[in-house]
Amino acid sequence: MPDGTLTARFTVTPRAFAQVAEIAAREGRPGAGLRVAVLAGGCSGFQYSFQLDDAVAEDDLVLEGDGARVVIDPVSLDLLAGAQLDWADELIGAHFTVKNPQAASGCGCGASFSLG
Repeated sequence: MPDGTLTARFTVTPRAFAQVAEIAAREGRPGAGLRVAVLAGGCSGFQYSFQLDDAVAEDDLVLEGDGARVVIDPVSLDLLAGAQLDWADELIGAHFTVKNPQAASGCGCGASFSLG
């Protein structure tokens, strides 16, 4: 999926793929992917987690584009169905963003959400 789209389950923008490649190269781990996960916690019930990961489990979803990859475990994928990963470079800082249609509400910082 070189254009960053998978299917109707989860998409990654070219800008996000480019940033994953840049971060992995800067960390000296060019083969690492960005693991996107949903964890319990945060001010709204669930929170997004982003970390470089060199390992891929057999049941992980792996999306590849622009020489980078994004990895999501099956449990998180259920909570991210239809979502999109993007990269935002704003005055308040640069960060990954998730546009998740399943999120009924979220906190002001955009790092946590609740389901409807």
